Amino acid sequence: MDKKTNLSQNLTKLSDIAAWFDEQATVDVEEGLVKVKEAAILIKESKLRLKAIENEFEEIKKDIDTESDPTDASEPTKEEPKKETTQPTIDEIPF
Repeated sequence: MDKKTNLSQNLTKLSDIAAWFDEQATVDVEEGLVKVKEAAILIKESKLRLKAIENEFEEIKKDIDTESDPTDASEPTKEEPKKETTQPTIDEIPF
């Protein structure tokens, strides 16, 4: 999709195509086919753009969640000190 083309422009063009069909008393099949092909391209481009927008929102949400979550996995965790285990002495063995 051309960077200058955005979702709003695509939706406007799709609306124009739908209006064209509504205005026709009789539809020229050849011209109608051209309009349908154009609409299909616009729909595909719009789906791709919507997915990209959704991904951008998800990334922003992740960034916000990461900044506000104090238990973020990227931060080093504090390890509890290991307790030393000692071997029992002969006097401590019950048999």
